Amino acid sequence: MISFKLSEQQMQIKEMTHWFAEKEIRPIALVADELGKVPDEWLHQVNQMGIQLNTSSFGGGKGSSKGKKKREREGNRMGVLATEEMAWGDPAITLSLPGAGLGGPPIESSGTPEQKERFLSIFTTDIPRWGAYALTEPEAGSDASGVRTTAKKVEGGYILNGQKIFITNGGRASWVVVFATVDAKLGRAGQRAFVVEKGTPGFSCTKLVKKMGLRANETAELLLEDCFVPTENLLGGEELYETSGTKPSGFQVAMKTFDSTRPIVASMAIGIARAAYEYTLDIVRREYPSHGKFYYLASEILAEAEQDIQAARLLTWEAAWMADLGIANAKEAAMCKAYAGQMALDVCSKALELLGPTGLEGHLVEKLYRDVKVFDIFEGTNEIQHLVIARRQYAPYDIRV
Repeated sequence: MISFKLSEQQMQIKEMTHWFAEKEIRPIALVADELGKVPDEWLHQVNQMGIQLNTSSFGGGKGSSKGKKKREREGNRMGVLATEEMAWGDPAITLSLPGAGLGGPPIESSGTPEQKERFLSIFTTDIPRWGAYALTEPEAGSDASGVRTTAKKVEGGYILNGQKIFITNGGRASWVVVFATVDAKLGRAGQRAFVVEKGTPGFSCTKLVKKMGLRANETAELLLEDCFVPTENLLGGEELYETSGTKPSGFQVAMKTFDSTRPIVASMAIGIARAAYEYTLDIVRREYPSHGKFYYLASEILAEAEQDIQAARLLTWEAAWMADLGIANAKEAAMCKAYAGQMALDVCSKALELLGPTGLEGHLVEKLYRDVKVFDIFEGTNEIQHLVIARRQYAPYDIRV
Protein backbone atom coordinates (compact mmCIF):
# COMPACT_ATOMS: atom_id res chain seq x y z
CA MET A 1 0.00 0.00 0.00
CA ILE A 2 1.05 3.59 -0.62
CA SER A 3 1.17 5.76 2.47
CA PHE A 4 -0.34 9.20 2.01
CA LYS A 5 1.14 10.52 5.23
CA LEU A 6 3.82 13.06 4.39
CA SER A 7 7.30 12.48 5.77
CA GLU A 8 8.89 15.11 7.98
CA GLN A 9 11.00 16.37 5.06
CA GLN A 10 7.99 16.50 2.73
CA MET A 11 5.98 18.41 5.32
CA GLN A 12 8.84 20.90 5.73
CA ILE A 13 8.90 21.49 1.96
CA LYS A 14 5.15 21.98 1.91
CA GLU A 15 5.16 24.40 4.84
CA MET A 16 8.16 26.36 3.58
CA THR A 17 6.75 26.83 0.10
CA HIS A 18 3.32 27.76 1.44
CA TRP A 19 4.90 30.41 3.65
CA PHE A 20 6.79 31.78 0.66
CA ALA A 21 3.66 31.74 -1.50
CA GLU A 22 1.61 33.52 1.15
CA LYS A 23 4.20 36.14 2.14
CA GLU A 24 6.07 36.77 -1.10
CA ILE A 25 4.01 35.60 -4.10
CA ARG A 26 0.35 36.33 -3.30
CA PRO A 27 0.93 40.01 -2.35
CA ILE A 28 2.30 40.85 -5.83
CA ALA A 29 0.05 38.55 -7.88
CA LEU A 30 -2.57 41.08 -9.00
CA VAL A 31 0.04 43.79 -9.62
CA ALA A 32 2.17 41.44 -11.75
CA ASP A 33 -0.92 40.42 -13.70
CA GLU A 34 -1.75 44.07 -14.39
CA LEU A 35 1.86 44.86 -15.41
CA GLY A 36 2.16 41.75 -17.54
CA LYS A 37 5.50 40.81 -15.93
CA VAL A 38 7.15 39.87 -12.67
CA PRO A 39 9.42 42.65 -11.34
CA ASP A 40 13.09 41.96 -12.11
CA GLU A 41 14.22 42.92 -8.62
CA TRP A 42 11.84 40.36 -7.13
CA LEU A 43 13.22 37.62 -9.39
CA HIS A 44 16.77 38.52 -8.36
CA GLN A 45 15.73 38.38 -4.71
CA VAL A 46 14.15 34.91 -4.91
CA ASN A 47 17.11 33.59 -6.89
CA GLN A 48 19.39 34.78 -4.08
CA MET A 49 17.19 32.75 -1.72
CA GLY A 50 17.84 29.63 -3.80
CA ILE A 51 14.23 29.28 -4.96
CA GLN A 52 14.03 28.03 -8.54
CA LEU A 53 11.64 26.19 -10.83
CA ASN A 54 13.22 22.91 -11.84
CA THR A 55 10.34 20.66 -12.77
CA SER A 56 12.08 17.34 -12.14
CA SER A 57 13.55 18.38 -8.79
CA PHE A 58 11.80 21.47 -7.46
CA GLY A 59 14.09 23.96 -5.77
CA GLY A 60 17.16 21.93 -6.64
CA GLY A 61 18.83 24.40 -8.95
CA LYS A 62 21.57 25.44 -6.55
CA GLY A 63 24.07 22.90 -5.38
CA SER A 64 25.09 19.57 -6.85
CA SER A 65 24.09 15.98 -6.27
CA LYS A 66 27.74 14.87 -6.30
CA GLY A 67 28.88 13.28 -3.11
CA LYS A 68 25.38 12.69 -1.77
CA LYS A 69 24.47 9.26 -0.48
CA LYS A 70 22.28 7.28 -2.84
CA ARG A 71 18.74 7.04 -1.55
CA GLU A 72 15.23 6.70 -2.87
CA ARG A 73 14.39 9.52 -5.25
CA GLU A 74 11.77 11.95 -4.01
CA GLY A 75 12.21 14.79 -6.50
CA ASN A 76 8.89 14.28 -8.25
CA ARG A 77 6.94 13.99 -5.00
CA MET A 78 8.68 17.05 -3.57
CA GLY A 79 7.95 18.80 -6.85
CA VAL A 80 4.18 18.30 -6.80
CA LEU A 81 3.96 19.26 -3.12
CA ALA A 82 5.92 22.47 -3.60
CA THR A 83 4.31 23.43 -6.90
CA GLU A 84 0.78 23.14 -5.52
CA GLU A 85 1.69 25.60 -2.78
CA MET A 86 3.46 27.98 -5.18
CA ALA A 87 0.55 27.94 -7.63
CA TRP A 88 -1.79 28.58 -4.71
CA GLY A 89 0.14 31.83 -4.38
CA ASP A 90 0.09 32.55 -8.12
CA PRO A 91 0.62 30.26 -11.14
CA ALA A 92 2.06 32.90 -13.48
CA ILE A 93 4.71 33.95 -10.98
CA THR A 94 5.50 30.30 -10.27
CA LEU A 95 6.17 29.67 -13.96
CA SER A 96 8.36 32.80 -14.04
CA LEU A 97 10.74 31.61 -11.32
CA PRO A 98 14.37 31.24 -12.46
CA GLY A 99 15.54 27.72 -13.19
CA ALA A 100 15.71 25.06 -15.89
CA GLY A 101 11.91 24.78 -15.97
CA LEU A 102 10.51 22.42 -18.58
CA GLY A 103 13.92 22.21 -20.23
CA GLY A 104 15.42 20.42 -17.24
CA PRO A 105 13.84 16.93 -17.50
CA PRO A 106 14.99 16.14 -21.08
CA ILE A 107 18.57 17.13 -20.24
CA GLU A 108 18.52 15.14 -17.00
CA SER A 109 16.99 12.05 -18.61
CA SER A 110 18.73 12.04 -22.00
CA GLY A 111 21.75 14.35 -21.81
CA THR A 112 25.34 13.15 -21.65
CA PRO A 113 27.23 13.75 -18.39
CA GLU A 114 29.04 16.65 -20.07
CA GLN A 115 25.76 18.19 -21.26
CA LYS A 116 24.20 17.92 -17.82
CA GLU A 117 27.16 19.65 -16.23
CA ARG A 118 27.41 22.31 -18.92
CA PHE A 119 23.76 23.28 -19.17
CA LEU A 120 22.48 22.69 -15.63
CA SER A 121 25.41 24.19 -13.73
CA ILE A 122 24.48 27.71 -14.90
CA PHE A 123 21.62 27.70 -12.40
CA THR A 124 24.00 27.57 -9.43
CA THR A 125 25.02 31.23 -9.82
CA ASP A 126 23.58 34.30 -8.10
CA ILE A 127 22.36 35.60 -11.45
CA PRO A 128 18.80 34.44 -12.29
CA ARG A 129 18.75 32.30 -15.41
CA TRP A 130 16.09 30.33 -17.27
CA GLY A 131 15.87 27.25 -19.44
CA ALA A 132 13.04 26.51 -21.88
CA TYR A 133 11.45 23.70 -23.88
CA ALA A 134 10.41 24.23 -27.53
CA LEU A 135 8.24 21.56 -29.09
CA THR A 136 5.06 23.34 -30.22
CA GLU A 137 4.84 24.76 -33.75
CA PRO A 138 2.06 26.34 -35.83
CA GLU A 139 1.40 22.92 -37.42
CA ALA A 140 2.47 20.70 -34.52
CA GLY A 141 0.79 21.18 -31.18
CA SER A 142 -1.24 18.26 -29.86
CA ASP A 143 0.37 16.01 -32.46
CA ALA A 144 3.97 16.22 -31.32
CA SER A 145 5.01 13.80 -34.08
CA GLY A 146 4.22 16.49 -36.65
CA VAL A 147 7.27 18.68 -35.91
CA ARG A 148 8.42 20.44 -39.09
CA THR A 149 11.48 22.33 -37.83
CA THR A 150 14.34 20.82 -39.85
CA ALA A 151 17.84 19.79 -38.82
CA LYS A 152 20.28 19.33 -41.71
CA LYS A 153 23.51 17.50 -40.93
CA VAL A 154 26.61 19.47 -41.90
CA GLU A 155 30.27 19.29 -40.91
CA GLY A 156 30.57 19.80 -37.17
CA GLY A 157 26.86 20.03 -36.44
CA TYR A 158 23.40 20.77 -37.81
CA ILE A 159 21.59 23.66 -39.50
CA LEU A 160 18.16 24.27 -37.95
CA ASN A 161 15.27 26.05 -39.66
CA GLY A 162 11.77 26.49 -38.29
CA GLN A 163 9.41 28.29 -35.93
CA LYS A 164 8.37 27.50 -32.35
CA ILE A 165 5.36 29.05 -30.60
CA PHE A 166 3.95 29.34 -27.06
CA ILE A 167 7.35 28.79 -25.42
CA THR A 168 7.36 29.50 -21.67
CA ASN A 169 10.26 31.84 -20.74
CA GLY A 170 11.54 31.40 -24.30
CA GLY A 171 12.67 34.99 -24.79
CA ARG A 172 14.91 35.20 -21.73
CA ALA A 173 16.13 31.60 -21.58
CA SER A 174 19.89 31.01 -21.59
CA TRP A 175 19.21 27.88 -23.63
CA VAL A 176 16.21 26.14 -25.18
CA VAL A 177 15.70 22.43 -25.83
CA VAL A 178 14.48 22.47 -29.45
CA PHE A 179 12.93 19.51 -31.24
CA ALA A 180 13.57 19.17 -34.97
CA THR A 181 13.51 16.46 -37.64
CA VAL A 182 16.41 15.24 -39.78
CA ASP A 183 13.93 13.71 -42.24
CA ALA A 184 10.17 14.38 -42.12
CA LYS A 185 9.56 11.17 -44.10
CA LEU A 186 10.84 9.15 -41.13
CA GLY A 187 8.11 10.55 -38.89
CA ARG A 188 8.86 10.15 -35.20
CA ALA A 189 12.10 8.28 -35.91
CA GLY A 190 13.51 11.36 -37.60
CA GLN A 191 13.17 13.62 -34.58
CA ARG A 192 16.14 14.94 -32.64
CA ALA A 193 16.48 17.19 -29.60
CA PHE A 194 19.03 20.02 -29.55
CA VAL A 195 20.09 22.51 -26.90
CA VAL A 196 20.18 25.89 -28.64
CA GLU A 197 21.91 28.62 -26.67
CA LYS A 198 20.82 32.24 -26.48
CA GLY A 199 22.83 34.44 -28.83
CA THR A 200 23.39 31.69 -31.40
CA PRO A 201 23.34 33.31 -34.87
CA GLY A 202 20.04 32.64 -36.62
CA PHE A 203 18.17 32.02 -33.34
CA SER A 204 15.83 34.80 -32.21
CA CYS A 205 12.73 35.66 -30.22
CA THR A 206 10.32 37.31 -32.67
CA LYS A 207 7.40 37.99 -30.36
CA LEU A 208 6.16 37.91 -26.76
CA VAL A 209 2.54 36.77 -26.78
CA LYS A 210 -0.23 38.67 -25.00
CA LYS A 211 -2.56 36.24 -23.29
CA MET A 212 -5.89 36.10 -21.50
CA GLY A 213 -4.37 34.39 -18.46
CA LEU A 214 -0.92 33.86 -16.95
CA ARG A 215 -0.18 37.41 -18.11
CA ALA A 216 2.82 37.86 -15.82
CA ASN A 217 4.60 34.87 -17.36
CA GLU A 218 6.61 35.33 -20.55
CA THR A 219 5.40 33.30 -23.54
CA ALA A 220 7.52 33.62 -26.67
CA GLU A 221 7.63 32.83 -30.36
CA LEU A 222 11.05 31.67 -31.55
CA LEU A 223 12.56 31.58 -35.02
CA LEU A 224 15.47 29.49 -36.32
CA GLU A 225 16.92 30.69 -39.62
CA ASP A 226 19.96 28.74 -40.86
CA CYS A 227 20.91 28.36 -37.20
CA PHE A 228 24.10 26.31 -36.78
CA VAL A 229 24.09 24.06 -33.70
CA PRO A 230 27.29 22.09 -32.95
CA THR A 231 27.16 18.33 -32.59
CA GLU A 232 27.96 18.58 -28.90
CA ASN A 233 24.57 20.27 -28.44
CA LEU A 234 22.67 17.30 -29.87
CA LEU A 235 20.95 16.01 -26.73
CA GLY A 236 22.37 12.62 -25.82
CA GLY A 237 24.99 12.79 -28.56
CA GLU A 238 25.10 10.94 -31.89
CA GLU A 239 25.37 7.57 -30.15
CA LEU A 240 21.89 7.86 -28.66
CA TYR A 241 20.37 7.89 -32.13
CA GLU A 242 22.84 5.54 -33.81
CA THR A 243 22.12 2.77 -31.31
CA SER A 244 18.36 3.27 -31.17
CA GLY A 245 17.68 1.54 -34.49
CA THR A 246 14.23 2.48 -35.76
CA LYS A 247 13.03 3.73 -32.38
CA PRO A 248 11.77 7.34 -32.41
CA SER A 249 14.36 8.53 -29.88
CA GLY A 250 13.77 12.27 -30.36
CA PHE A 251 10.06 11.75 -29.93
CA GLN A 252 10.70 9.54 -26.91
CA VAL A 253 12.71 12.32 -25.27
CA ALA A 254 9.69 14.62 -25.63
CA MET A 255 7.24 12.05 -24.31
CA LYS A 256 9.48 11.07 -21.38
CA THR A 257 9.56 14.75 -20.41
CA PHE A 258 5.76 14.84 -20.25
CA ASP A 259 5.71 11.87 -17.87
CA SER A 260 7.60 14.05 -15.37
CA THR A 261 6.02 17.42 -16.11
CA ARG A 262 2.35 16.51 -16.43
CA PRO A 263 2.04 15.77 -12.68
CA ILE A 264 3.71 19.15 -12.05
CA VAL A 265 1.14 20.87 -14.28
CA ALA A 266 -1.63 18.95 -12.52
CA SER A 267 -0.34 20.11 -9.13
CA MET A 268 -0.40 23.72 -10.36
CA ALA A 269 -4.05 23.30 -11.40
CA ILE A 270 -4.79 21.88 -7.95
CA GLY A 271 -3.12 24.89 -6.33
CA ILE A 272 -5.27 27.26 -8.41
CA ALA A 273 -8.46 25.37 -7.54
CA ARG A 274 -7.54 25.34 -3.87
CA ALA A 275 -6.89 29.08 -3.89
CA ALA A 276 -10.31 29.78 -5.45
CA TYR A 277 -12.03 27.34 -3.10
CA GLU A 278 -10.42 28.71 0.08
CA TYR A 279 -11.01 32.34 -0.92
CA THR A 280 -14.70 31.66 -1.61
CA LEU A 281 -15.18 29.52 1.50
CA ASP A 282 -13.73 32.30 3.66
CA ILE A 283 -16.17 34.88 2.25
CA VAL A 284 -19.17 32.56 2.63
CA ARG A 285 -18.24 31.85 6.26
CA ARG A 286 -17.77 35.54 7.10
CA GLU A 287 -20.66 37.10 5.26
CA TYR A 288 -23.47 34.56 5.44
CA PRO A 289 -25.06 33.04 8.57
CA SER A 290 -25.24 29.29 8.89
CA HIS A 291 -28.82 29.13 7.66
CA GLY A 292 -30.80 30.20 4.66
CA LYS A 293 -30.96 28.95 1.08
CA PHE A 294 -27.72 30.56 -0.12
CA TYR A 295 -25.68 29.08 2.72
CA TYR A 296 -26.89 25.56 1.98
CA LEU A 297 -26.39 26.01 -1.76
CA ALA A 298 -22.86 27.33 -1.23
CA SER A 299 -22.05 24.56 1.25
CA GLU A 300 -23.03 21.87 -1.23
CA ILE A 301 -21.01 23.44 -4.06
CA LEU A 302 -17.93 23.97 -1.88
CA ALA A 303 -18.11 20.47 -0.41
CA GLU A 304 -18.07 19.03 -3.92
CA ALA A 305 -15.14 21.30 -4.80
CA GLU A 306 -13.09 20.05 -1.85
CA GLN A 307 -13.88 16.47 -2.78
CA ASP A 308 -12.75 17.00 -6.38
CA ILE A 309 -9.56 18.79 -5.31
CA GLN A 310 -8.61 15.89 -3.06
CA ALA A 311 -9.33 13.33 -5.81
CA ALA A 312 -7.08 15.24 -8.22
CA ARG A 313 -4.36 15.48 -5.60
CA LEU A 314 -4.32 11.73 -4.99
CA LEU A 315 -4.12 10.99 -8.71
CA THR A 316 -1.19 13.41 -8.96
CA TRP A 317 0.63 12.02 -5.95
CA GLU A 318 0.40 8.51 -7.41
CA ALA A 319 1.86 9.62 -10.76
CA ALA A 320 4.72 11.44 -9.01
CA TRP A 321 5.39 8.47 -6.72
CA MET A 322 5.61 6.15 -9.72
CA ALA A 323 8.04 8.51 -11.46
CA ASP A 324 10.29 8.55 -8.39
CA LEU A 325 10.34 4.75 -8.29
CA GLY A 326 11.06 4.45 -12.00
CA ILE A 327 7.69 2.84 -12.73
CA ALA A 328 6.19 3.60 -16.16
CA ASN A 329 3.60 6.29 -15.46
CA ALA A 330 2.51 7.66 -18.83
CA LYS A 331 -1.13 6.68 -18.23
CA GLU A 332 -1.19 7.98 -14.65
CA ALA A 333 0.52 11.24 -15.67
CA ALA A 334 -2.10 11.74 -18.38
CA MET A 335 -4.92 10.92 -15.96
CA CYS A 336 -3.90 13.40 -13.29
CA LYS A 337 -3.23 16.15 -15.81
CA ALA A 338 -6.57 15.69 -17.61
CA TYR A 339 -8.59 15.42 -14.40
CA ALA A 340 -6.89 18.26 -12.52
CA GLY A 341 -7.13 20.75 -15.39
CA GLN A 342 -10.86 20.28 -15.90
CA MET A 343 -11.51 20.09 -12.16
CA ALA A 344 -9.73 23.40 -11.54
CA LEU A 345 -11.68 25.11 -14.33
CA ASP A 346 -14.95 23.85 -12.84
CA VAL A 347 -14.02 24.93 -9.29
CA CYS A 348 -13.01 28.44 -10.41
CA SER A 349 -16.22 28.76 -12.43
CA LYS A 350 -18.37 27.78 -9.47
CA ALA A 351 -16.43 30.14 -7.20
CA LEU A 352 -17.14 33.04 -9.58
CA GLU A 353 -20.84 32.21 -9.57
CA LEU A 354 -20.97 32.18 -5.78
CA LEU A 355 -18.99 35.40 -5.36
CA GLY A 356 -21.10 37.57 -7.66
CA PRO A 357 -19.66 41.14 -7.77
CA THR A 358 -16.68 40.06 -5.63
CA GLY A 359 -15.60 37.87 -8.54
CA LEU A 360 -15.33 40.73 -11.01
CA GLU A 361 -12.12 42.04 -12.59
CA GLY A 362 -9.47 43.08 -10.10
CA HIS A 363 -10.29 40.31 -7.65
CA LEU A 364 -8.28 37.14 -7.06
CA VAL A 365 -10.78 34.55 -8.30
CA GLU A 366 -11.43 36.40 -11.57
CA LYS A 367 -7.69 36.27 -12.25
CA LEU A 368 -7.51 32.59 -11.32
CA TYR A 369 -10.37 31.85 -13.71
CA ARG A 370 -8.42 33.43 -16.57
CA ASP A 371 -5.21 31.67 -15.53
CA VAL A 372 -6.68 28.20 -15.20
CA LYS A 373 -8.11 27.84 -18.70
CA VAL A 374 -4.74 26.93 -20.24
CA PHE A 375 -4.31 24.01 -17.86
CA ASP A 376 -6.60 21.83 -19.97
CA ILE A 377 -4.62 22.85 -23.08
CA PHE A 378 -0.85 23.00 -22.56
CA GLU A 379 1.32 19.94 -21.92
CA GLY A 380 -1.21 18.18 -24.15
CA THR A 381 -4.92 18.93 -24.41
CA ASN A 382 -7.42 16.83 -22.48
CA GLU A 383 -8.29 15.05 -25.72
CA ILE A 384 -4.65 14.01 -26.11
CA GLN A 385 -4.52 12.83 -22.48
CA HIS A 386 -7.56 10.66 -23.11
CA LEU A 387 -5.88 9.23 -26.21
CA VAL A 388 -2.77 8.38 -24.14
CA ILE A 389 -4.95 6.65 -21.56
CA ALA A 390 -6.97 4.76 -24.19
CA ARG A 391 -3.86 3.50 -25.99
CA ARG A 392 -2.61 1.95 -22.76
CA GLN A 393 -6.00 0.49 -21.95
CA TYR A 394 -6.12 -1.33 -25.26
CA ALA A 395 -2.39 -2.17 -25.50
CA PRO A 396 -2.79 -5.74 -24.14
CA TYR A 397 -5.29 -6.46 -26.94
CA ASP A 398 -3.14 -4.96 -29.72
CA ILE A 399 -6.00 -2.72 -30.83
CA ARG A 400 -4.92 0.53 -32.51
CA VAL A 401 -6.52 3.66 -31.00
